[in-house]
Order: sequence, then structure tokens, then C-alpha cells
Amino acid sequence: MTPSSKSILIIGSGISGLTCAIECASRGMNVMLASPFPSERSQSVLAAGGINCVLPKEGSPDTIKQHIEDTLKGGCNIAGRRAVEGLCNEAPDVVKWLESLGTVFTRDEDGNIRSRAFGGQTYPRTYFAGTSTGKQIVTALVMEARRYEGMGLIRRLFWTDFYAGLIKDGRCHGALMYNEATRSVESITADAVVVATGGQNALFGKTTGSTQCDGYTAGKLFTQGVDLKNLEFIQYHPTAIETDQKMMLISEAARGEGGRLYYEDEGKRVYFMEDKYGERGNLMPRDVVSREIYMTGRQVYLDVTFLGDKKIKERLPEIYELCMKYRNLDITRTSIPIKPSVHFFMGGIAVGLNHETRIRNLYAIGECASIYHGANRLGGNSLLAAIYSGRVAARSIAASDGGMKEEDWSSDVRKAQSDLESRRASKSRFSVTYVRRMITEAIDGSLGIVREKETLTKGINDIDYYMSVADKINYDSSEFEYLNYSLNGLLTLAKAVMISADSRCESRGAHLRSDYTETEEDYCRSTIISYDGGKYTTSLVAEDEYGS
Repeated sequence: MTPSSKSILIIGSGISGLTCAIECASRGMNVMLASPFPSERSQSVLAAGGINCVLPKEGSPDTIKQHIEDTLKGGCNIAGRRAVEGLCNEAPDVVKWLESLGTVFTRDEDGNIRSRAFGGQTYPRTYFAGTSTGKQIVTALVMEARRYEGMGLIRRLFWTDFYAGLIKDGRCHGALMYNEATRSVESITADAVVVATGGQNALFGKTTGSTQCDGYTAGKLFTQGVDLKNLEFIQYHPTAIETDQKMMLISEAARGEGGRLYYEDEGKRVYFMEDKYGERGNLMPRDVVSREIYMTGRQVYLDVTFLGDKKIKERLPEIYELCMKYRNLDITRTSIPIKPSVHFFMGGIAVGLNHETRIRNLYAIGECASIYHGANRLGGNSLLAAIYSGRVAARSIAASDGGMKEEDWSSDVRKAQSDLESRRASKSRFSVTYVRRMITEAIDGSLGIVREKETLTKGINDIDYYMSVADKINYDSSEFEYLNYSLNGLLTLAKAVMISADSRCESRGAHLRSDYTETEEDYCRSTIISYDGGKYTTSLVAEDEYGS
């Protein structure tokens, strides 16, 4: 371990945040790991299917080069090649590292880690731990992080939410953090700040993800000079079931084990994906499957009954239990009624190859950072990107000059506290929870699987109206204070997403326009959106050019 005096603030303690914390601590840096809840409650534990990599396997023709090409093709050729090459080349080492920490992967009869096929893969390369891979990885990382906690190199900050960045002269010096226990804002300075806050699920209401992930941090940093990228690319997972509270993911593992999609027509099953795309039709990339389900206009089912009772309960136990618990559905005997659901965000904070934003010493990793997935993420690449991005950021921080400048942030703290007090005293007929519901309705009405100019314009106008009343809403004392102060950031982000979708006048990957149905060569680049004093500006940039 190399001694270091650097202090690192990591916001978010899921898989990417934990990985970065461990990697920084292993280099002797002092890490503050801030989150409202423990890692065991992060969205990362919901990751079901597995992690992609190419391991040496007798008889397999798969190569790392093929993993790279599949990832680029799946992302519709707008992800940067250099970034994807780094991701895929390090994948075998990532899996070996996870094993060394105690991740319990499923093994075959010869004792080797088992892989299965996921959508968009030329060869099966998704390694898994049943259908609870995320939970296994979080457990292993938490135990390793505790080792560094015992050494005093990682310090946990619970009940703590991001409020704003401490940014001056194009450089990040730390963050204002809100402490729910003391109901106060405090400044935390650091040599580097790493954002690991996940996607934007709460903006969309019912999704397969955690509502703890709402995109506020990205929205607030956007107003502080951070670019956002590819916000229009929102992945709908093709197979989910609806409950009263959320959409429950039916993992791609079910189709990886042979599950078949169909709808019924006059009493007969129509295996529409196989009819159109052949034998591997059920494992086409997620944007393709979701679009085809949408186009059927019918209730679609996923059938795994033919696998048999024993195989289903051995290989898909979590899916079996989930369907029994939430729908009283025995999937060994009955097909699963499914529908597409918002699942993953390819867009987020724009970063360069080292995961630094345009603000010096401010990094973004995991799902909140946009770099590897282009217009559509392949299943199994999200866990890989979460871990790899945490490692990359840690290495970059270790190599940077650091050099946090001494600044007096007391006036920023006083202003933030004053803003909170003012909001608590506000009175109007609007409540925070009402406006948040209205944001969800506006977004759901504009950013479904298929979009068009008319609905996007209406959505932008709706968000503009809610922005006009956001400072007059009723404070809701029954909710976490975070829900009250985060509203403006969510509205800003929601508008940025819609403007990005409106600016891409083509159909590509997870962005399907009914008024621009073709994929255009002119748009074979990433959308960058910037903010300056209330003005939103979009541009198209080749991925490998950003931040270089």
C-alpha cells in the first residue's frame, strides 16, 4: 500500500462506489463513502443476470475482440472504441478479482464458472451467481470495504444526501451534503469527488430500479457546469411484471436458459421474435425485443415451462419465487405475462476516458456516467462497467496532483440552510409529492418506447410550468427533507432529457421516433447537453473526442 494524504469523497455506495472506495483505500487514500442507506439497500443488489467477460474455455471460439465488437454494435456504434476496449480487456481480471473477494459464482459439473447467453452476444459470456449476481457482488465488496474501515481508510457517512458541489474556477473542492439526522447542510472538502448515484428511476415512476436513484445529483451538477450526455437513450427491459409499487424484473437469464416469447392469435401461439429473427430471436438486444413487443399491440408471454420443474428451480429460483410472491404464478406450469419497463439509463454525466468530468477533480462512475453503452446497453455489461469505472477513477485520482485549495465555504453553507428554511415556510396549493407525480406523468407521456415531436414539446411545456411553481410548493414534513429540496434539480434534469430526445431527429437503439424512423449517419455521435443560466444547448460529439 502506497501512503497518500489525499482525501476522497464518494457519493453513493453501490457496486461502483464500493469498488472505487476499495481501490482508493488500497492506495492509502482516505475515503468518505456517503449515502442515505447502507450498501445492502442500493440498487446494485437488484442486478440479477450476471457479468460479461471472456474467460479461457475449452472449445469456445469467443474472444475479447468479439466482446468489444458486440458491445459497439449493441450500442449502435456511438460508444467510443477506446473506452469499450478498456472495459472488455479488463473484464477477465474483474471477474477473477471478484472471485478472490469471495463472490460465489455458479459453477458447472467440472467446477468452472458457468456462463449463459444474453442478448446481443455472439457467444455466451455472461457469468452469474444464480439470478442474484448483484447481491453476491455487493456482499463481497462490503466485506472488503469493512476491512479498510477497520484500518481507518474508509469512513461511512449514512443518512447523508448530496446537496450541491463545491465548485470554483472550474475545479471541484468537495460537496455540500445534507444530513437527515441533524436536518442541516455541511461542507465536506476533498481532493476529489466521485459521483456514483445510479440512474434516474424516480423520474419515471414505476420502473425495475430503486426510487432511491432519481438523478438529482446529475441535475444539480448540470446547473453547476457539468455536461450531460445521451440522455435520450433510455433502456426498456423487455420482460417485467407489474405490481402495485413497481415493475419487477424478469431477468434476461430466463431467455438465456431458453425462455420463449409469444402472443396468442385465435388460440394459437405466435413466437414472433423467432419468426422474425430466427433461432436466437428471443436474445436480440433489449431495444429490439422491447420495440417488437410494443409493435405487437398485444399481451406478450414468456414461457419457460418446458425447462421442467427441476431446472427452473435450480437455475431460475429467484424468478420462480418472485412470480409466486407477487403474482401467485407458478412458472413451472404457466407462462409469465410480461411487458417492457424502464430499466437502465445509457445517458448521464459526460466523462472522459478517466471518468473525470469537465470540472477538474470531479468524477462520475457507474450508471450515472455515460461512456460505454452508446444507444443501448447489452445485458451483463452494466455490472462490468460499474466495477471497471470505479477502478479507472481510482487510478486517475491516484495519479492526479490533487492539491485541494483552502477555501472558506461557510457562506455557501449559510445560503443552503437559508434556502431550506425558506422552503419549509412556503405555502401554496402544490405539494412536493404532487409535483413529483406530475413530473412522472409528463415524462411517461413523452419518453415511452416510441417518441414524437408533438408529445416531446408538450412534455417540455409541462416541465416549464412546474418549474415556475417549484419555489412555491408546500413543504412536506412527513417526507425526507431530500424530497423537498431536490425538486428543482429533478425538473432541470427532466427538461434536459426531453430536449435531448427532441434534438435527435432519427431512430437509433433505445431512441425510437415515429416522425424520424430512419437511422441517420449524421447522428452517429453522442448528444452533449450543456446549461448556462437557464439556457440548454445541445451538440453532437464523437465519443472518443469528449474530454480528450
